[in-house]
Amino acid sequence: MPSELSVLCLLLLHTGAHGFGILPGKALDHLEITESAILNSTVQVCRALANAEGTDFSFPPQPFTAEAVAFACNAPKSSKSFRQAIISIIFQNVRVDLRHAFNASFHFDDEMFVQGRRIITEGLQAVKASNKQENYEAAREKLGEILHPLQDFYSHSNWVELGNKLPNSNLIRSDTSIGNIADVSRATCRSCDGDDCRNNILEDIIEQRVLTSGYFSVVPLVSTKPRGKCSHGGGIDQTSKIEPTGGINKDTFDSNHGHLHTEAASVAIAATSELLEDVRGAAGDRPFLQMMGITKGSSKTLCFVIDTTKSMSDDIEAVRTVTSSIINSEVGTDNEPSLYILVPFNDPEFGPLIKTTDSRVFMNAINSLSASGGEDEEELSLSGLQLALSGGPSNSEIFLFTDAPAKDRHLRSTVIALIERTQTVVNFMITDSTVTNRRRRSGNIQQQHREISASDAQLYRDLAQASGGQAIEVTKSELPVATSIITESSSADMVTLLQAARSPGKADNFSFIVDETVTKLTVYITGRSISFTLISPTGESQQSSDTTGSLITASQSVGNFKTLQLKKQVGQWEMRMMSTNPYTLKVMGQSPIDFLFDFLEAAQGLITGFDVLDTRPKAGVNGSLLVSVTGSDSATLTEVALIESAGAGEIKGAVLPQGSGNFLVQFERIPSVAFVVRVKGQNVSSTPRASVVFQRQSPINFRASNVTITADSNSILVPGTPFSVPFSVMTSGTEGNFTIRATNSQRFDSTSPTSLFLESGNSTNGTVTLSAPLNTPSGTDVTLTIEAEAPGGADTNYIVLRFSVVNTVTDFTQPVCELLSLRSNCSENCSLSTWALSARVSDGAEGTGVDRVSLKQGNGTMNTSLAADNENVTLVSYSASCCSPDMELQVVDRVGNVGSCFYTLRENPPAAISLSTKVTQSLFLCLSVVVLGLHILTEGGVQ
Repeated sequence: MPSELSVLCLLLLHTGAHGFGILPGKALDHLEITESAILNSTVQVCRALANAEGTDFSFPPQPFTAEAVAFACNAPKSSKSFRQAIISIIFQNVRVDLRHAFNASFHFDDEMFVQGRRIITEGLQAVKASNKQENYEAAREKLGEILHPLQDFYSHSNWVELGNKLPNSNLIRSDTSIGNIADVSRATCRSCDGDDCRNNILEDIIEQRVLTSGYFSVVPLVSTKPRGKCSHGGGIDQTSKIEPTGGINKDTFDSNHGHLHTEAASVAIAATSELLEDVRGAAGDRPFLQMMGITKGSSKTLCFVIDTTKSMSDDIEAVRTVTSSIINSEVGTDNEPSLYILVPFNDPEFGPLIKTTDSRVFMNAINSLSASGGEDEEELSLSGLQLALSGGPSNSEIFLFTDAPAKDRHLRSTVIALIERTQTVVNFMITDSTVTNRRRRSGNIQQQHREISASDAQLYRDLAQASGGQAIEVTKSELPVATSIITESSSADMVTLLQAARSPGKADNFSFIVDETVTKLTVYITGRSISFTLISPTGESQQSSDTTGSLITASQSVGNFKTLQLKKQVGQWEMRMMSTNPYTLKVMGQSPIDFLFDFLEAAQGLITGFDVLDTRPKAGVNGSLLVSVTGSDSATLTEVALIESAGAGEIKGAVLPQGSGNFLVQFERIPSVAFVVRVKGQNVSSTPRASVVFQRQSPINFRASNVTITADSNSILVPGTPFSVPFSVMTSGTEGNFTIRATNSQRFDSTSPTSLFLESGNSTNGTVTLSAPLNTPSGTDVTLTIEAEAPGGADTNYIVLRFSVVNTVTDFTQPVCELLSLRSNCSENCSLSTWALSARVSDGAEGTGVDRVSLKQGNGTMNTSLAADNENVTLVSYSASCCSPDMELQVVDRVGNVGSCFYTLRENPPAAISLSTKVTQSLFLCLSVVVLGLHILTEGGVQ
């Protein structure tokens, strides 16, 4: 059985792979290597936390799955976000083959050892800096990218042929030697003996332990391979046909050195685990798990975007009340939000974005809000929303509170682009000043105000509908009642069974399926003077005017917003809406079963396959989705359809099961109008019933486009240095002058063209240039949205790119420890005696300073303080029972260099040992290799 995500390799890469092999069941590939290391590392972190907290830990069954590991980590409600994090990292890993196929540095080809290590170490600095700023999505993207060259080193170089069984730890450090690298003029290979390449590396290279790697080129008769050098090998490598012929890669069992594939893949897994351990050490255990999408409680984000002008004092008080209620009732429970975000806005200011995992910090930020100003009519509501969408995690839910029109309407399409890319739901809590009570200075005010207000409110309704959220319009006195939706939505495991909108309104019938796993079944309706008939699976019905029916167990109406709590009945329900007024209808419940999906596009060139789209899919042509079912190891999809948002049209796709809850869905046509994604499937039940039919839907409305926009750039910005992002735009529709908009979430200075002339079928290029101020903190991430709009606004597309700001790092040395004293009064009865030590921890004269000292091993008590004579020195005192004779300190400096110091009372080894990172990580890797071995034995061989 292939591992959980290994099947994605058939989807993402087809032929000509330039890295570990791609066929499940025949060889380990980048996807399996990455997944195995992540799952193993996560298990070890959770085990360490459990030991530190004195709680039991049970290893999940082999082979590990995201659901099983999340459960073992006591975070079952994080299984979806954990799986999403793994998929995100893997997508970025695979993308290296698609976008940097012929850049030797990304694959350690052509003896590009120094350049390849630079990619890894600079990326590793970005990962650590992003984690420190809690920008975990940026950290995941960069992590996936650097894992690809790290893993390729072991397949493309002769490291394994030199007899090495452990990783080359110098690949993740900048201050050491990679090894004895072959000089450019030194011959390293001889031609293979026919198909036998086992002995094609020269004997002196092996004996003197000289590092080399294969040269690679796909262009016939054009080769940069120096005389006597090894080739990569394989069908598309043209250098392998030039003396010396053959190759040395170990990508698959069929490769020239395929006899060493298992060894190379095993060391690559160990190296991936080693890098993850370094990231863990720099971040700390809890932040590491957050980067991986695992949190205590729920994986929900509580995000408020709040107008702070003077008229909003009542609204802010309502937000304080609901926040206090959520925090008081849910902190410490399974429903506690994992992340809190607050973005205030007014005019002319918006922000800053406050992001924290600490409920007390969030509550203090809410309490510190004050309402002032706002003499004009409009506020920067969309700017605040853009900041929240850029700074929050994907699949979040945002609540925006305002009583004012948007001053920044030009950001409408940017906000919609971010909603689609992050799949974030936005709810607007609009109080009555927007509709009726804004003061005007002129005489003929009332009629003028009504016309303007209708347009302004419609903008918020449109954005809510695009995201699958609600536009709730109430008076200020009604707002506390309306905020009940926040409490309900902040619960974990909320899934959408149905989402629909009709504007203008019309009579229509909607059906949705309720399965056994769904609880707290709730209907949300927005609109004025709405009537409906609800029909249960048994045929029982209840009218909207019937207050005595048995299907609706509780209902609440406030303003234009209505909620219905339904009696649970398994099966297909029907809602018959009978209103000509605009309305939205949403049905939700709590269930562990949900789904993730991404739009795919076919990659072009020799390296063919699928890449994940950063843009809208192409309209009117075939397209593909990658769908993953979460929350169940036994669920399978039977139908995936694209449902028109404003009508009854639907396009069903061909569902191709890939195993382990993954499905490739192919559509003959992507709709040219807004649509949502709906899935239906079956979940094998533990009850006597064979299976349970379920239905889920994406709340987000998506659009396709005839405009294609592509962009790619280095993902690291250096403050004070201009940063260029080249892009190209092409249309298959109307030609002419296209409007170009480029906005970034940090408001960095930027330049870009405002328009480009496009001829149908031809692409036109442009460049966006950004500049981050010199004082920008390392780890800051910036989201750049580039939009192209057709003449007249008939069509638009976008691309959303995420970059990390990293200041130049000059400190590459690990912090060190100096033992000052070690005392003990240990006796034969260890429980009655203690030992203690004191140590001095520093980062050296040229270092950035010690950032954190933690106890990695030991059951005693540790205290730290700054040295009185040197703020760059930390003093550590530790005491423990003699029954616990070992302790290990982990020390991290301010740029993420990690050092460890081990002390013991045992006679052998000596009382104080300073361990390098390499030694401590090698201990960890031993366990990782054992886990891998268990996985292989469980699977009956290498998969």
